[in-house]
Parts: sequence; structure tokens; C-alpha cells
Amino acid sequence: MAVENPSPNLYNEDLAPAEERKWGAFSIFNVWTSDVHSLWGYYLAASLFLLCGSFINFVIAIGVGSLVIFVLMSLVGNAGVRTGVPFPVLARASFGTFGANVPAIVRAIVACFWYGAQTAAASGAIVALLIRSPAMLDFHQTSHFLGHSTLEFICFVVVWALQLLIIQRGMETVRKFQDWAGPAVWIMMLILAIYLVVKSGTFSFGAEIPRDVLLEKTKDAGVPGEPGSFAALAAVAATWITYFAALYLNFCDFSRYAKDEKALRKGNLWGLPINLLAFCLVAGVTTTAAFTVYGEVLLHPDQISARFDSWFLALLAALTFAVATLGINVVANFVSPAFDFSNVFPKHISFKRGGYIAAIIALILYPFAPWETGAAQFVNFIGSTMGPIFGVMMVDYYLIRRGVLDVNALYKEDGEFRFQGGWHTNAFIAFAIGALFSSILPTFTTYLPSWWGTYGWFFGVAIGGAVYYMLRMSARRPSAVQV
Repeated sequence: MAVENPSPNLYNEDLAPAEERKWGAFSIFNVWTSDVHSLWGYYLAASLFLLCGSFINFVIAIGVGSLVIFVLMSLVGNAGVRTGVPFPVLARASFGTFGANVPAIVRAIVACFWYGAQTAAASGAIVALLIRSPAMLDFHQTSHFLGHSTLEFICFVVVWALQLLIIQRGMETVRKFQDWAGPAVWIMMLILAIYLVVKSGTFSFGAEIPRDVLLEKTKDAGVPGEPGSFAALAAVAATWITYFAALYLNFCDFSRYAKDEKALRKGNLWGLPINLLAFCLVAGVTTTAAFTVYGEVLLHPDQISARFDSWFLALLAALTFAVATLGINVVANFVSPAFDFSNVFPKHISFKRGGYIAAIIALILYPFAPWETGAAQFVNFIGSTMGPIFGVMMVDYYLIRRGVLDVNALYKEDGEFRFQGGWHTNAFIAFAIGALFSSILPTFTTYLPSWWGTYGWFFGVAIGGAVYYMLRMSARRPSAVQV
């Protein structure tokens, strides 16, 4: 839809409602293959597999978690299809025309951190392949630059630059890249699993991994209960759901390009509960077979591929894992901050410039490698605040506005969403209270039980959303002045 007389402080072509809706179910499906099928996604799935203790437990925990993810993504995805706007613009309806910059920047901060972390993971897969050569191994061990080996630095910059080439041509190129990368990763995952199953001579889901090994590998996971216990299964499902916390906010950055809600629903169905469960099962089979072959639990796929006897198969695996990690970086950590930074200064920052800002921040962070230090705790703390943001936005869209939104007013400084000078007090009160229970108290105090942090995102959604709803309902009473 065309926006009439938008404010230049709130509008540019990239933030405008999407006019071209070319993304079918297959493209939406590949948003999820790109998001999950990465080194980090495999590592998480394999780790959760160990915590479940058995095949049946794994199917139940991951299955339930994946169904919840499907429902939540459908909520925010439908909002994107109906309005055609990206996340920071949708947030204006609940946080105010200028207040929406706060949740957008929170999302962007997390994305920039993980942009660097994922780029480092992808380049690490290439390094693991190259050092199979004695000459490269010697270079890797003897030459250093900016706190890393020179080989690591070169690979990081190469992978970093490749992502810029993908994104600079716009969202349609992102779609085409995903449509190719998603299936390629699935094929490589299956080859990896089949290769190890054949070499191990057995097909199993964890039966060969001794109990004492499971306990040793999961003792520092921060999950209550032993592997296979109800507490562990509940934590597995919660962790799997929380893994997608960032994309619950900005999935509308992609769904806005969907042809219709039917295409979105079909793509989400195949891409989430079906694809997620299948991917996790392959990760479980691969982890079990790798234990039989190599005698130890290897949770990182690049660790497994580095041990292949076949140099060609190791090359194929390294390249595929690198492509997979590029996919999730583009989906989760490039597109979002590109829109988020653009939303802060629409007149000066386009989608491309916003993406370049995110990429440059990640490059600046590389010498310090904060993803390898305690700084990750800080980012997890910031990330947990996305729970109350999601709660406020979904309550506002579905319970307060009943799914009906004046899109044109989202681009007006003096319109419906001006609230208090462009900031919505009710939303920020709800956000602060939700963040108190999702992030601040469980991180910096001992007032709450130790298991609380595992479910922090859920408490943030529920408390933030409930407080916002009560404040809005009380403001609607005849005797009250609307705020």
C-alpha cells in the first residue's frame, strides 16, 4: 500500500510497506532452514539431544517446543503479512513513533554481537579444513594478527565480505540465496549422517552413549535435573523456544514479503515443527554415530568433518557449514539491524547503510572476540529483555487492536501513535517491569529460584504483556484520560 504524506523522520523506501509480495511457501520454509541449519544450531540441537536421555524424550521435548515456536511465529508473521511493515515500524503501534527505536536498538545490539560470532564460526569451519595441510597448519600456529592467527583473520574477513555481497543487492537476493542454501545444507547434513552411520555400522538415537558420559557432558549446561528427567525435558523445550527469541520480534521483516497468509502458514508449518524436528533427529543420529566411530561426544559438526579420511568430503562439509552459517547471519543478524538502524534516522540511513553499520560493528568487535568471553552473558542479559517487548507488541496488536492497524498512521509524527511526544508511557512501564523479572532479578540477585533464568523469556512475555494489557484497559475507562 502507498503511504500518504509520511513524515520524513519516519519514512524511507526500505521502511515503507512492502509492495512486491513474491515470497511463496518455499521461500518462507528456507528462512527457517537458513536460521537453524548452522554450526550454532547443530551444536544446540546436539546438546539438547544429550539432555533428553532417550529418543522418545527427545521427540517429545523438541516436538512440543517446535509447535510452540510455530504458533508464536505465526502470530508475528501474520502481522507482517497484513501490514507489510518491518519490525521497527510495527513496534511504533505499541511503543510510539519514536519510542520504537528502543526495542529496535535492543534487537540490533544482540544482532551485531551474534553477527560477529556467526561469522567467526563460519570462518572457523574453513580454518579447520585448511590446517589439514601441514604448511597451512604451520602458518596458523606461527603467524598472528590482532590477537588471532593470521589465517583466522583472513578467513574471517573473506566470510565477512561475502555476506556484504549477498545483502547489498536487497531482500530479493536474500530470498534467492536462501532458496539455494537451505536445501544444500540439508543434503550435506544427510551425507554427514549417512557417512557416520555406515562407518559405525549402527543406526541409533543415543543408546550407545553411556550414562556417565551424558552426565559429564551435561553437568555445566545450567539445566536442572539429570538427562531424561521431567525437569530436564521442560528445560530443553524452553531453551529451544527461547533460542528463537530474536526472530519472534523481527520475523515480520520477512513475512511482509509473503504472497499471503496461506503461503506463510504453509512455509511455517514445513519450516518449523516438521523441519526443526527432522533437523534435530539428524543431529541426534550424527552425534550418536560419531561417538561410536571416534569414541567421544562431538557436538560441533566441524569437529566431526575435520576427522574425515576423505579430503574431498571434508571440503564439501566445511563449505556447506560455512554457507549455512552465512544463511543464519543474513536472516537473523543482518536484515534485522539493517532495518533497525534505518528506523532511527530514515532520512540518512537506508536498508543497505544499516546493514553496513552492523557489519562494521561486528568487524570492530573481532579483535576482542567478545563471543569467546564473559561478554556473552551481557548479550544474553540484553537478549532476555526481548521477551517483554514481544509480549507488549503481541498484546497490543491482537488483544487491544484486534488485528486491525492503521498502517498509514505508523508514518505520521502527529497521528494515532504519537502518544506522549512519540513515546508510549504504558509500553515502557510494562517493558521495564517485564525486564525486571526476565533479566535483572535472575541475573543480578538471588531472590528468585535458580531455575527461573531458564524460563526468563517466558516470564518476560507473560508479565510484560499482562502489565501492558491492564494499563491499556484501565486507560479506556470513561473516567480515565487515555495515555
